[in-house]
Amino acid sequence: MNEQHPHVPSRRGVLRSTAAAGTGLGIGALGGLDAQAATAAAPVASPATAAGSATVPRRRGATMAGVPFEGRSTVRVGLIGLGNRGNGMIGLYLALPWVRVVAVCDPVREKAERAAAKVVAAGQPAPAVYTHGEQDYENLCARSDIDFVHVATPWDSHFAVARAAMLNGKHVGVECPVAMRLDELWELVDLSEQTRRHCMQLENCCYGRNELRVLRMAHAGKFGRLLHGAGAYNHDLRGLMFSPTYYEGPWRRLWHTRLRGDLYPNHGFGPVANYMDVNRGDRVVSISSFGTPALGLAEYRAEHMPPGDPSWKETYIESDRTISLVQTAMGRVIRLEHDVSTPHPYSRINSLGGTRGVFEDYPERIYIEPDHRDDQWGDFSAYADEFDHWLWKDHANPPGGHGGMDYIMVYRLMQCVRLGLVPDFDVYDAATWTAPVPLSHASIKANGAPQEIPDFTRGEWRGARAGMDSARPA
Repeated sequence: MNEQHPHVPSRRGVLRSTAAAGTGLGIGALGGLDAQAATAAAPVASPATAAGSATVPRRRGATMAGVPFEGRSTVRVGLIGLGNRGNGMIGLYLALPWVRVVAVCDPVREKAERAAAKVVAAGQPAPAVYTHGEQDYENLCARSDIDFVHVATPWDSHFAVARAAMLNGKHVGVECPVAMRLDELWELVDLSEQTRRHCMQLENCCYGRNELRVLRMAHAGKFGRLLHGAGAYNHDLRGLMFSPTYYEGPWRRLWHTRLRGDLYPNHGFGPVANYMDVNRGDRVVSISSFGTPALGLAEYRAEHMPPGDPSWKETYIESDRTISLVQTAMGRVIRLEHDVSTPHPYSRINSLGGTRGVFEDYPERIYIEPDHRDDQWGDFSAYADEFDHWLWKDHANPPGGHGGMDYIMVYRLMQCVRLGLVPDFDVYDAATWTAPVPLSHASIKANGAPQEIPDFTRGEWRGARAGMDSARPA
């Protein structure tokens, strides 16, 4: 199988064409990695600028919908960002015999060296280590022996690192969210099309066992015609956000001083979008968001942080609970929630309803006709034999965190790269699932006024195409 794609434009050529078209993106000329670094370091813009315009820019490359990977016998991976998330993912790549971890990068040398030691302990050659400052990821991306880059850096840098990876001819997967601004989302779409490199949101929750079972049941018509769904990230993170060691600095907490909307929609939005074939026969068209006062973090600080702690200089504006209503072109409604600042059990809600019944998670329960007619919830596990996804049948006890969904995601992604398959989701899904970050903020600032969600597919959502409900490769 071919190890290199013959039609990847040169990095210099893409930089030149992107700079020339910069004003069309509404973000000015982009003159290379210096401009990229400036974008990553720039302060958060005003709400209007951060939301940007939903106008669809002209396509400057062929669509990436339905485009397969090239296929290769060994998948060579570089990992950028080796904190809690990045370090936890290394073992999953090393568990796959056809994957080699070639390079690792983190500005904290101890973290990079710890990651490199894991690679060696797994019997692979020592990876290259990049630890020379915040921009050393550029040197990793410039290597000629990497096929796929995994980005697990703080949110502020996701866009810049993904951009560098594609400009250097690498496929890239980015932890949630893929970017923080609407113009950045459009640029990632444009760059993916221009460079012919995939840019994917590494949305592990789409690979949860319940999520994939509900997906297959929805596609089999068990819920009838779909009407509504709900997803969330309701997770009490107060202790972690104020921890001096869990995150590398206060970067995640500081986002609560910048935006008021849904900072982390992907875990809830991605699975429900898959159930409804968003970007594959339907699309989301608008979002209306509402937020509570921002009280939780300040109260937690008052109870737990000593006088003089740097956090006392922070003013929190992020709504303790954000609730958004998303409308689709087919008239369906998706409810999204975000709350990491108040005490409550973990929940992603994960609900789907149609004309024949409904599923609700946390705890899992189901009620569909004709199986249930007595106003009593049914046993969701009764549908496992018929509707569990082949990934969970082949990997019944997967290793890794989050109940095994991390491993299932990495396995499936690396399988697609190795076999030359179309990925289960693409840059259009990444942009769509992340768009609520800036748009929910803009809607809350406008007292809940609906905000247009761009059609990142530029009209191709009308055609049915494959997604998460994949067939087992031969």
